[in-house]
Amino acid sequence: MEQHKNPFLEKTYGTPFDTPPFADILFEDYEPAIMEGIKRDNADIDKLVGNPEAPTFENTVIPKGDHTLERASTVFFNLLSANTNDQMDQLAQKLQPILTQHSNEIMMNEALWLRIKAVHDNPGRTLDSEEQTLLDKLYDGFVKQGALLSPEDKQKLGQLRQELGMAVLNFQQNELKEMNAYQLHITDSADLSGLPESRVEAAALAAKEAGKEGWLFTLHQPSYGPFITYADNAELRKRIYMMRNTICTHDNENNNLPLVPRIVNLRRQIAGLLGYKTFADFVLEKRMAEDQQHVYSLLNSLLEAYLPTARREVEEIAALARETEGADYELQPWDFAYYSHKLKVRRYNLDEEMLRPYFELSQVKKGVFGLASRLYGISFHRRADIQVYHPEVEVWEVKDKDGSYLGILYTDFHPRASKQSGAWMTTYKEQWNDEEDGNSRPQASITMNFSKPTESKPALLTLGEVNTLLHEFGHSLHALFSQVRFEALSCTNVSWDFVELPSQIMENYTLEPEFLNTFARHYETGEPMPQELIDRIIRAKNYLAAYSCVRQLSLGLLDMAYYTLTNDFAEDVREFEKRAWASCQLLPWLPDTCMTVQFSHIMCGGYAAGYYSYKWAEVLDADAFSVFKRNGIFDTATAQSFRDNILSRGRTEHPMELYRRFRGGEPGIEALLRRDGIIK
Repeated sequence: MEQHKNPFLEKTYGTPFDTPPFADILFEDYEPAIMEGIKRDNADIDKLVGNPEAPTFENTVIPKGDHTLERASTVFFNLLSANTNDQMDQLAQKLQPILTQHSNEIMMNEALWLRIKAVHDNPGRTLDSEEQTLLDKLYDGFVKQGALLSPEDKQKLGQLRQELGMAVLNFQQNELKEMNAYQLHITDSADLSGLPESRVEAAALAAKEAGKEGWLFTLHQPSYGPFITYADNAELRKRIYMMRNTICTHDNENNNLPLVPRIVNLRRQIAGLLGYKTFADFVLEKRMAEDQQHVYSLLNSLLEAYLPTARREVEEIAALARETEGADYELQPWDFAYYSHKLKVRRYNLDEEMLRPYFELSQVKKGVFGLASRLYGISFHRRADIQVYHPEVEVWEVKDKDGSYLGILYTDFHPRASKQSGAWMTTYKEQWNDEEDGNSRPQASITMNFSKPTESKPALLTLGEVNTLLHEFGHSLHALFSQVRFEALSCTNVSWDFVELPSQIMENYTLEPEFLNTFARHYETGEPMPQELIDRIIRAKNYLAAYSCVRQLSLGLLDMAYYTLTNDFAEDVREFEKRAWASCQLLPWLPDTCMTVQFSHIMCGGYAAGYYSYKWAEVLDADAFSVFKRNGIFDTATAQSFRDNILSRGRTEHPMELYRRFRGGEPGIEALLRRDGIIK
């Protein structure tokens, strides 16, 4: 029997396009590969700092190092989100402090810092813009990681980062466990009143797979969303709403309430140690927004513009609820989706379930891939010979318009107990271009939690799920089109308030009739979506647009409230949350519910002091898409300009320079207000 070789320790994977050999990776491979990767990293750094030659850009900033740690940790942490298990979770608990310590040791290496500083102070030659950007990023990164601190403060900073890393990991793992722990089990068919047949069938399948009689509804969006929208039984709507909105608040081992102040305070302490008044100041310094004032100016200007319309929208829904429930009835949060759906049907004769038959997943993929082909000339080719980490995952070789290899795209569409909720894009490999590798192309992956097939029907998506796919696909195009020299500047390694532009601009196509006509076909008859139905979709496109905007603004304000604190956070999390978004409160506040404890974007991800980025980028995408609307939504010249100036350039220049080059000027909020129907 041939002895197993750890794939991460081989020079290459020996697979098509050097993709991860998921089927050959054993759980036992991760830890030794990561430990060996750390060892090799340290050897590379010792060699670099031991170089007797004077520091230069070539011998200090861009020496090619070993990729073992990057390859092993990338696969491990990507699967920790997409396909985890108890073993993986436990190993993450062990590895997180080790990896944090390794990162701290690199950033605190005085000899390495002195070489970088020497090159930054005197490059010795004229650097081009991309080289200067890389050098500035590296220099600023070391400063923000504590290079200028005293030895005592460096040690303290390292300890704080260790604690933060573990707190964030625990928060994330608790959220997934709680999402999987709570279910609504129904055994009386009368309790299914109002639910569409497709969702009843999906719930029956879920119960069958769990070995239970009746119907099972989970907290994952494809199950939870339809139940809260369609179920006539208000008590059951309330029950599942409270399940979903109180996760991680219960008196058990998955309670995130104690972790929130710990995470917020650790970030504030880290920022303070580095000389910043708040964590938001620390974060925003190198973002497009630059400072708190610009963020609050955006959020408050949008709130002022949208709030009156949002209040009117909610009152219209409340009025409908009173027609049914009685004149004294107060609309509750678990009623909102139910009655807003009824009002939409009354006003536009439009229901999400009417649209599902036209959004069969394979057809939607054809439409989305076809859009990219039409705009950019690229093509997608299914590769059954490339290994995957789960049987549901598909792999696509992406070719450029000249037939050359552009990159790899993994797609993972459906929820499962091993996967985090939500949707995201990540990479297994990023792009770079050097003499040794040539143009090394990226490997992107988009992960979602869409409606699953049932025993009698294929996967039929909602219009919202089509929109989500376009969003994540936009991120993947940003990665796949990258054409830069340095990996640290490639793909989506851009300012956090710029990274959503390539994704959100794709969402504009969701409601374009010309796009819908390219793929929306009835899954049984093959008939195209009737023009009359498309017209109804377009008429309803701004339904609750203001409410949705205010909801998003409330999350941005909550984020900023935590990370603009100048003193330790020691309040009740739920009361703080209530106060933080009071100006956006449109429905009754329920004291037992809590968003913060499941708000992994700002507690675990890169959106801490950055959730405003969605609205910031929405201003950009509305403004940018106005160019497509003017020139034609499939105009290839406009698309090529967007690719050349935005998608392919990574972080090689300031994002506003890239945007101006495409747009011919700076953005304003008028296009967004006009698109959402706030102004005519």
